[in-house]
Amino acid sequence: MADLPFAIRDDPAHTRLTVTAAGTDVACYVYRPDTRVEEAPKPYVFPLATLSGAPLGGYRPWDHRWHKGLQMTWSYVSGENFWGGPTFERGAAGDGYVWRRNHGRQEHVAFEAWGSAAPDVTVHQRLRWIASTGAAWLDEARTLRFHGADAARGLWAMDFRTTLSNTRGAPLVLGSPTTQGRPNAGYTGLFWRGPRAWTGAAVVAAGGRHGEAVMGERAAWVAVAGPHDERDGGATVLAFAGHSSAPGPISWFVRSTAYACLNPSPAFDAPVDLEPGASLDLSHRFVFADRILDRNELEPLAAEFAL
Repeated sequence: MADLPFAIRDDPAHTRLTVTAAGTDVACYVYRPDTRVEEAPKPYVFPLATLSGAPLGGYRPWDHRWHKGLQMTWSYVSGENFWGGPTFERGAAGDGYVWRRNHGRQEHVAFEAWGSAAPDVTVHQRLRWIASTGAAWLDEARTLRFHGADAARGLWAMDFRTTLSNTRGAPLVLGSPTTQGRPNAGYTGLFWRGPRAWTGAAVVAAGGRHGEAVMGERAAWVAVAGPHDERDGGATVLAFAGHSSAPGPISWFVRSTAYACLNPSPAFDAPVDLEPGASLDLSHRFVFADRILDRNELEPLAAEFAL
């Protein structure tokens, strides 16, 4: 693999970092977002693109305005909603989702370091998770690493590592709608929303599995591959479950028919109990390919990029 160098730049307003590879802006990390309270303000990666500049994410789609490219978030934290949108409540009327004034936010504190060391770019960031009451509940140490750019194969990769530490002074329960009673809605953690054009895209997972039967399952990796609007061809997003210090396994929240998304969830159907001062460590990897890959191509690629 011939790695190409990355470059990174901050905008004059100090709100976003733009990462470039092979002359293309492949990722924009918005670390001080201008987001509505009900969308639970948090950093996100969008736009997100292949090495040829093809789009790889969705931003504020009409069905879920709080979905923004690739972002680290949490749908249930001891009754607080750091995900955005309505909150699922067991026994509530209708579909169980209720709008509450319980939206938390993530605030950028500082960059411990960021810069390029070709062929990688690595960003080290500290954040604070603030509950709707204004109280600080979690401190986060986050690392984003952009690497593996290969023009000949049309590939690049991003690693995401985080340590979430409970600073509330009381236990925290980190869960999901499924831990609150809704089946197959275990979305929480690092979440990627695909382009609208990828509705109905192919889903392929490790172990011979495929399609939306992967929902709630455990797999070392899952990939979604779909076509582009406007330009010819398509692309593939390959995600790895990675590592978690949670007592339970990583399970996948993955969809295609309603919309394309990938989410290695550390609390799909069992909450993570975080005592005061305790920490949760997570590590994931995404690989972005500039064409649609089938299982025969994905299997060796997953072995090559495995965490």
